Amino acid sequence: MSLFSLRGVCFKDIIYYPDIEIPENLATFICGESGCGKSTLLKLLSGVASPSAGEITYNTSSILKYDPVMLRREVLLCGQSAYLFDGSITDNFAQYYSYRDLQAPTTTEMRKFLNICSADFLHTAECNTMSGGERQRIFTAICLSLQPKVLLMDEPTSALDDSTANSVLTNIKSFCRHQNITLIVVSHSKAIVEAFADNTITLEGGSRHE
Repeated sequence: MSLFSLRGVCFKDIIYYPDIEIPENLATFICGESGCGKSTLLKLLSGVASPSAGEITYNTSSILKYDPVMLRREVLLCGQSAYLFDGSITDNFAQYYSYRDLQAPTTTEMRKFLNICSADFLHTAECNTMSGGERQRIFTAICLSLQPKVLLMDEPTSALDDSTANSVLTNIKSFCRHQNITLIVVSHSKAIVEAFADNTITLEGGSRHE
């Protein structure tokens, strides 16, 4: 069953997408050259950006029929930038949960998701002292802990060495499969795509293609 469908979609009359079907409960990887619209596609699927033409459906209904805030909670975009606040890991989990009026997770619950993302830090560790790759893993752990129906990930291994990248994606894919979370990942790594993709979408051309 297709979870998302794109028909005649373009963005700002610059990026033209082919018709696309994205299945439910699988790991779909999006590949292609720089400038072909991979990251923009994730923004379109989550409602962060809107197409200038064409139609995107989610669960067979136009994405425009969904409340934007509720859609972004259900279809969660975990981008390349790690949006963390000054303070500890615990503080950051609590802040993101407060945005949804949810009770902050326990230390045990936080540890579970940090372990999935190979973020082996004390929950009291200060985020502003960490490297880009470390912050990215913590941010990913927070996103994953919110357990959306769809998790969109933009180059999640870009700041990781090969061993850590494989460990993180193995854990994330396994968790998503068991929780029936559809995983959609942008990646430039052919090795990563070959190892983890259940379904692959390749976008062609530069900034404009038809």
